[in-house]
Amino acid sequence: MLSQAAQDYIKSIYKLQNGHEPVESVNTSLIAEKMEVAAASATNMVKKLAELNLLQHTPYRGVELTEAGREVALEILRHHRLIELYLSKALGYRWDEVDAEADRLEHVISEEFEDKIDEVLGFPTTDPHGAPIPTKEGDIERFDYQRLTDVTEGKSVVIGQVNDQDPEMLRYMASLGLRPGVEIEVRKKAPFNGPIEIQLSGGERQALGVEVAGHIFVTLSDDAL
Repeated sequence: MLSQAAQDYIKSIYKLQNGHEPVESVNTSLIAEKMEVAAASATNMVKKLAELNLLQHTPYRGVELTEAGREVALEILRHHRLIELYLSKALGYRWDEVDAEADRLEHVISEEFEDKIDEVLGFPTTDPHGAPIPTKEGDIERFDYQRLTDVTEGKSVVIGQVNDQDPEMLRYMASLGLRPGVEIEVRKKAPFNGPIEIQLSGGERQALGVEVAGHIFVTLSDDAL
């Protein structure tokens, strides 16, 4: 049985290598920054995970999860994202609350409980923030999203996913009605990293700062294809 700390490291390494902007070379310094620990602690854990054949570590070139490590990461992500959705749908948690709670619960639920959550929720494919939920077989869907900041003026897009790491930003997005599945039109982009003016389908115009827009991932709406 892997420790909770080991599981957290594996999940973090996977997300670094498979995020919207994948990191080609994940080194111990980057892992330490992600985990908010000292570099020596990250180095020690990397050695332990390498001994367990969960990752490969090449000095000066970084680490890479083995197939066994990837399987562990996807199982943890499946638990995490199913729990997030259950907390949101069944227990009424706000979407800015579920990530921290799921972090605590993802390590302790049984496979039977995981299966029951999956069934009760209707076998969902995405979590409350739009992130894909890995299947029980360890497959995960890849979505072709772009950042809202990269969308040109006049384009209509649909929000597919939002970054879930900042609860305060999630609360702000929710106050504006910016959630996965919502269609928006980019009306105007001010120069020099100025605000982006958007309009929700059937709603009012809003001005988004570049920082917020950079945490929203979208796909072209059917009308724009």
